[in-house]
Amino acid sequence: MRAGEAILVANAGSSSLKFEAFAAGPDGGIASIGGGQFEGLGTAPRLHAVASGRTIAARDWGADGFDHAAAVRELGAIEGELLGGRRLAAIGHRVVHGGMRFAEPLLVDEEAIAALQALVTLAPLHQPHNLAPIRAYRAARPGVPQVACFDTAFHRAQPAIAQSFALPGRFAQDGVRRYGFHGLSYEYIARRLPELDASLADARVVVAHLGNGASLCAMRGGRSVASTMGFTALDGLVMGTRCGSLDPGVVLHLMDRYAMGPREIEALLYRQSGLLGVSGISSDMRVLRASPDPRAREAIDLFVYRAVREIGSLAAALGGLDALVFTAGIGENDAATRREIAAACAWLGVRIDEAANAAGGPRLSPPGAAVSTWAVETDEERMIALHTVAALRLV
Repeated sequence: MRAGEAILVANAGSSSLKFEAFAAGPDGGIASIGGGQFEGLGTAPRLHAVASGRTIAARDWGADGFDHAAAVRELGAIEGELLGGRRLAAIGHRVVHGGMRFAEPLLVDEEAIAALQALVTLAPLHQPHNLAPIRAYRAARPGVPQVACFDTAFHRAQPAIAQSFALPGRFAQDGVRRYGFHGLSYEYIARRLPELDASLADARVVVAHLGNGASLCAMRGGRSVASTMGFTALDGLVMGTRCGSLDPGVVLHLMDRYAMGPREIEALLYRQSGLLGVSGISSDMRVLRASPDPRAREAIDLFVYRAVREIGSLAAALGGLDALVFTAGIGENDAATRREIAAACAWLGVRIDEAANAAGGPRLSPPGAAVSTWAVETDEERMIALHTVAALRLV
């Protein structure tokens, strides 16, 4: 990236827009120069942004529930200060689903937007909101190139059998397959691990991305071998509001017994289940940990149980386990969840040092442990920035 230029990364959620700006670093790489987040979009928007180590914007709009396009306009008002006067060279975006067609970062045009819009039904919680800032920036800054980076792309390296469902072949040909998600997070962790321990470069690793959205990825040599999420980001682990793995017969039962339609079932499985549904209290692990209600403990226990079961499954896919890595909001910050999962994985050789776990790592395992265990902060925004630089050859 040239001096005087900057890249902006936009990572949009259903009610949030995280953003971070990057410029050329002193070592020839890229360096973060500022960032922040809009929260409460659609209800009570809040903005906090920092640059050069100081707050440049802190605003609360109360009940004025503006959307992602309005957030892009507000971001434009502080862009000069956020970028430190640098020219905006490109914008990189996280897009959850790339389908069969998109397996690497993509320079966005109208044809690409239409193709990604067609995948909305596969990621209804994410895809519409990922596309919203892309459209807003195309309207507001039509001359600035935009790059879409896909959460599914990292998993395209999986063997064909790991991507397959036992359905008639015509459905696979039409795109009904296991895609896997959180790929930008896993890709960053795959790059980061050899920096922490060179022996992890070729190791058999299970990475636990545990947050409001949660999944596991089995990696060998830094490449995805298997993952717990499948056709959509609904599969696998218990999540904040998503149910995770579910017998398909339950869906048929909901239709027959309760006369529920597709959109009602979608709302139930995506927004009303998981930690929230089991506890009846909250989707936030911090709230559940602090609650004396036995339903909170039930939800936590199910979250841990499902993670432990799937770690065993992925260890089998790898033919053994050399390292276990915790990342994302719960994985990085909740020592109790790490402790409970590690204790239940002792049969695999997982052990953690209590002092190291309380301190947050990065290395959690004691010397001599058969499986090294880690807590590593993920950085999807940096991964998106690196992909954007590469896609546009800005170096």
